[in-house]
Amino acid sequence: MSMRIAYSAANSALMTIQSQMSVSSNNIANADTDGYTRKVANLTATNSGSYGTGVTVSSVTSTASSSMVKSVVKASSTLGSAEAVASYMSSLGDAMGTIDSDGTTGSSLSSMIDDLESSLRSLADTPESDTLVAQVLGAVDDAASQLRTTSASVQQLRSQADSDIDAAVDTVNSALHTIDSLNEQIVSGQARGLDTSNLEDQRYTALQSISENMEVSYFTDSNGAMKVYTDNGIPLVDSQVHELSFNSAGTLNSGVSYPTNLSGITVGSIDITSNINSGAIGGLLQLRDEDLPAVQDELDQLATSLMTALNSVSNTGTSLPAPNSLTGTATVAGTDAVDGSGTVRVAVLNSDGEVDEYQDFDLSSYSTVDDLIADIDGMGGISASLDSDGHLVISADDTDMGVSIGAMDGTMGTDSENMSMFFGLNDLLTGTGASDISLSSRIAKDSSAFAVGALSDSSTLTVGEIGVAAGDGSVATALADALSGDTTFTAAGNMSAMTTSLSSYASGILSDVSTSVDSSESKLASAETRYTTQSEALSSQSGVNLDEENALISQLENAYATAASLIEALNSMFDDLLTAVKST
Repeated sequence: MSMRIAYSAANSALMTIQSQMSVSSNNIANADTDGYTRKVANLTATNSGSYGTGVTVSSVTSTASSSMVKSVVKASSTLGSAEAVASYMSSLGDAMGTIDSDGTTGSSLSSMIDDLESSLRSLADTPESDTLVAQVLGAVDDAASQLRTTSASVQQLRSQADSDIDAAVDTVNSALHTIDSLNEQIVSGQARGLDTSNLEDQRYTALQSISENMEVSYFTDSNGAMKVYTDNGIPLVDSQVHELSFNSAGTLNSGVSYPTNLSGITVGSIDITSNINSGAIGGLLQLRDEDLPAVQDELDQLATSLMTALNSVSNTGTSLPAPNSLTGTATVAGTDAVDGSGTVRVAVLNSDGEVDEYQDFDLSSYSTVDDLIADIDGMGGISASLDSDGHLVISADDTDMGVSIGAMDGTMGTDSENMSMFFGLNDLLTGTGASDISLSSRIAKDSSAFAVGALSDSSTLTVGEIGVAAGDGSVATALADALSGDTTFTAAGNMSAMTTSLSSYASGILSDVSTSVDSSESKLASAETRYTTQSEALSSQSGVNLDEENALISQLENAYATAASLIEALNSMFDDLLTAVKST
């Protein structure tokens, strides 16, 4: 080998070692930088003719394998979904209240219903007690309030999920633009032979941000540009960015749902909502559109069943003294068909419950609501009509008298309700579901309007006799029995159709939510384990080990010193050769 070739090889070694040391120093400097992966200088042999002239650094690349990176990206999507669901389910569990160890007390809906039943049993024994009436009405109000509060919590969580989806979409769109910008820099840099490995790390970090929010697929083309797609193949980054679109609804209620009146996620004109099943967005969509509405359906089922059970009983009763006027809650038209059978009794009572006037009406003899109202209005001391809202109003003409309705065996409508129930004249609870269930405003304002006893159904009842006896706790007993007895529930949310008590159904809702909470925590633990395992494997492969890097630098320093010594020796040989040539 000529001295010229040897000198070239030694000089090449110095330059290559300097580049390697620069790469290792950069590794050490970025050891704690998030998303940074260890870089290596790739060497290529050089030669002159048949003689090797050393090596040169051909490129600097990351040690992270693409397959391992893909595994981490996928695991982060699963984790993002699990974290979102577990967090919300924990909040939902808190909102559902608790059952104490004795199984009968606590802050849950079932505990409230049990408390109400207990209060009604006490009132049935002493129906004339104003204190016990107040306790019952307080327990009714507490149960209704708990349903409203729980329902509001469910809808607040849905609203928050909707808002969080909006924020996550913004995060994804920002990361998409970051990838697009980095693509331009990387493609340009690689075309000029520059080191783009740090830019590729930044692009991977942006990809991680996307995958935490939604699962995506991706690949890097021959020019070095990353192409990103939704899991079902809709392009997000190709030659340009295709942003996600989403419109947050703000405050949600139980009447709104996707796709009827809630926004989905679109790319251009394509709705991809149903294809996002992972990442934080996937978990939030599941919560907003499936998990939380299921709980709301269960609460609504409980609320409507509670209203039906209690109102069907309270509408068979009357307060003492009877109210001067009754106004229904149901909206009807005078032309509506009566579709009735059996007999209903309408009476005028004095403050002691004595009958001043009464009449029995055969409901099968009326074709329309107007026909029935006309006959009731025909009583001597009664006025009956529909108000402007379509509510039946029955009043005693004498302000010192009260109106009482006895169900007898009369029924009306397709649900075969007693007449008072059909018109809602003595409702204890009002509302359409869990979100607005409440104690009747009439009874809330005047506790004496609460129906505890019932109008006599005696066939020999005469004017002047007691129509409603003081100390009659029959309605209170029936109300308590309605709470503890079997109620038929249709399928709602995650709960199948069943026949059980109202308290047991309420416990079932709590159990359903508890199961969902436990399941979400289990899935989170599994997702965390998987992500940690994949991340540690990637870190083991591509993370910076300071001891190894320092050892490598030490080796490079020794190699550098060796190459420098060789050059010094070659320089000395050149000097000796020149001296010898000059001396000849």
